[in-house]
Amino acid sequence: MHVMNSAIRTGLKTKDKAAALIWGESSFVVRVTLIVLALTSIPYVYGYLVAQPGKEFMGIMVDVPDHAQYFSWMRELSTSHLAANKLTPETNSPVLFNLLWWGMGRLGTMIGLGYAGMFQVLRVSAGAAFLLLVYRVIGLFLKDLWSKRIAFMVVAFTSGFGWILVVLKYTFSHGQLIYPLDVFIAEGNTFLGILGYPHFIAAALYILVFDQVLRGQSRGQLRYALAAGLLAQFFGWQHAYDLVLVYGILAGYTALVALRDRRLPVYLVRSNLILWGLSCWPAIYSLVLTRADPIWEKVLDQFANAGVYTPNPFHLIILLGPAFLLAIFAFVKDNPLRLAGVEDHKIFLRSWFLFNFLLIYIPTDFQIHMLNGWQVPIAILATHGLVDYLAPFLRGLAVRLGIPGLHWTSLRRALGIVLVLVILPTNLYLWTWRFVELGRGDYPYYLHRDELVALDWLEANGRPDDVVLSSLTIGQYIPALTGKHAFLAHWAQTLDFFAKSDMVAEFFNLATAEDRRLQIIDAYGVDFIFYGPAERELGGYLPASSSYLSFAFSVGEVEIFEIASELSGLSRPLIEMDVGVIKGYLWSSKTRP
Repeated sequence: MHVMNSAIRTGLKTKDKAAALIWGESSFVVRVTLIVLALTSIPYVYGYLVAQPGKEFMGIMVDVPDHAQYFSWMRELSTSHLAANKLTPETNSPVLFNLLWWGMGRLGTMIGLGYAGMFQVLRVSAGAAFLLLVYRVIGLFLKDLWSKRIAFMVVAFTSGFGWILVVLKYTFSHGQLIYPLDVFIAEGNTFLGILGYPHFIAAALYILVFDQVLRGQSRGQLRYALAAGLLAQFFGWQHAYDLVLVYGILAGYTALVALRDRRLPVYLVRSNLILWGLSCWPAIYSLVLTRADPIWEKVLDQFANAGVYTPNPFHLIILLGPAFLLAIFAFVKDNPLRLAGVEDHKIFLRSWFLFNFLLIYIPTDFQIHMLNGWQVPIAILATHGLVDYLAPFLRGLAVRLGIPGLHWTSLRRALGIVLVLVILPTNLYLWTWRFVELGRGDYPYYLHRDELVALDWLEANGRPDDVVLSSLTIGQYIPALTGKHAFLAHWAQTLDFFAKSDMVAEFFNLATAEDRRLQIIDAYGVDFIFYGPAERELGGYLPASSSYLSFAFSVGEVEIFEIASELSGLSRPLIEMDVGVIKGYLWSSKTRP
């Protein structure tokens, strides 16, 4: 009986220890997640608090054109399943579907929350979901608790050597930040993504597909492949380009397993086929959209206007920093050419790191997006290199040098803390700089309340297809806040962006002849002229002096003029998707070799 009671007590103690370990692990992940969400929320609170009298913070703190574009899609998709491109004056059919902004728009309408409010809902929910998923995925590759924590912290806070460029900015480069993209690229930077690009973080949830495939492989159950395929389709309807990563990395993994086993990995082949069959539809839709619809074909062609491509390998080191260098070190030390006897999860980690690296340089204008999610295998490999290679080397070196008291556990923890500290500075700069920019209280993060009142008037008056000519500063907000077409709004969505930018400059230039203004109005069927502080900065032209403009609305320093009815909309370009073109394209696709 005494032996039995002792065994029971031992079993209970073991269970208590396991429960305490699980609780401690979960508590750590939740605490870090809450810290990240709190830190990334503070600048938004600051933005609202420091708004100057007569101005309003628009709820965006980075990359206003793109986020205003998403707000427009959110607006359009809240009442329809397909959206037209309102960021260009050309009349076009509603053909765009995006599941993320459809969901945000519908939910916002349901709970009565505006676009900026729903942006925060997305930011917090996507950020929390991604960080929780990351820790789950890390557990597939790292079993030691401290190693998992290091990798998790690296994913959550990592940034590159951009802080060196910041130091140069304030010392030797006369206030100019050289190679700014090496600092500001958000793809692959979890903290910056949660701070200002939550749609990238929502997109990075595609790594859940990998989680399902690997768990299914270990259990030999194809139901996981079905789940992976449905998840891939779900994420594909939000960001179709993520399917390139999913397909490419899994195909590479299957090939390496086949090389290791010297036979076809039947389970992985079947999983890939199931996944492709279930998830290819968003890719097909995106392909047809950008080939058969002339508007979206031109939009895709203008992606090069941003001039943002994956940095070359040298600049990639600056962008991704110490964790990337450690990951390369571990990848090489593991001898990627040796496959015999290597476990599946280690083969997959190599495949993820290697094939993702190849995919970030695919010859497309959206190649930069292939960095999104790569921070996860980088962090896992970096931790592996730190714990399994660097720490033993330093410990052995300490023994040889006769340095006493260097305990294994203390060394690993110290190295982990050092790694986290050296990856923080660039993100600390990016976070701090938000306060500097928002503290200026100016465009494009703030609009005058009079401008918002005028935009409300535009929303309530006119037709959905009306075209409003304004500065780019105001134009980027017009589709989201009024539902009207903007003459100039976005570097890719506005067709012939640079030509229209020149036209806006011409229009508000006092020296421009009236015939030229009429030519612009007539060519694009302009219905309203928005004239406020941002437009006054473009030139000395006074719309009230033009006989073909009639006063429509005024508030404070903002005026809206309507084009004379005999001129309005007469020559508006009409660009519609040709259904026959779609059918022909699909048919020719089926018959291609």
